[in-house]
Amino acid sequence: MPWNILVIDDDEKLNRLLKRFLGEFDFTVYTASDAAEGLIKVRTVSPDLIILDLMLPGMSGFDVCKRIRQASSLPIIMLTARGDLMDRVVGLELGADDYLPKPFEPRELVARIQAVLRRIKDTGKDRCRSYGRLSIDFHRQQAWMDNVPIRLTTNEFAALDLLVRHAGRVLDRDEILQTLRGIDSDPFNRAVDITISRLRQKLGDRPKNPEFIIYSRRRDSTKSAGRCGGNGGHGVYNSGRSPVAYYFCCAADGTNRHGSITAIRS
Repeated sequence: MPWNILVIDDDEKLNRLLKRFLGEFDFTVYTASDAAEGLIKVRTVSPDLIILDLMLPGMSGFDVCKRIRQASSLPIIMLTARGDLMDRVVGLELGADDYLPKPFEPRELVARIQAVLRRIKDTGKDRCRSYGRLSIDFHRQQAWMDNVPIRLTTNEFAALDLLVRHAGRVLDRDEILQTLRGIDSDPFNRAVDITISRLRQKLGDRPKNPEFIIYSRRRDSTKSAGRCGGNGGHGVYNSGRSPVAYYFCCAADGTNRHGSITAIRS
């Protein structure tokens, strides 16, 4: 069954190009040339993924993304011609799953689409699990805190899924970024930090005493081993790797694994 892709962009030439090119990869592509038409088609064509241009007439891509996120966790890849770092940061903070600066190679867009859709497919393989107050349905990609639903974006759920599946194991920023986006990227990319920061906020994690996700900054890139712990703990690190790392510290019985990591990635 082909995936449905909705492209919202006022560049009609680009819309025709993407419709033809993505069609060669068995995607069914719908297009909209402005925000109003795009928001209507979000409801009528049931897309599996949205490609959203930042610069739209009448309503910015930021506003469209915000409107979509109020009602749906559909994955969104944002396109921006400006390539400004703050545009990318704001887009990710509003819930975009990825971004791609214009001009771009169509094949790279396909790779990013496939990476996002692969996460949707992969997270549907497991059953429901509980971690203390947190319950996760991997099939429906839903989470609850004390039986209250938590609205997560596709990227936020994918990050949670990755951390939970490697609970007690330190994952650095580079590894998380490559898993989420499926391709190599700038080691200074803030996408992971933004996504996990939003996730921790939604989980109600307190910075000084997190219940679920520990943030660790490796202090000395020349060391080769050590303990990992939040808030003053030490990470395990190797030279040349990202100094930022995270791990999921809540066990299935609700106990916290602060300072008692049993498996550490070197």
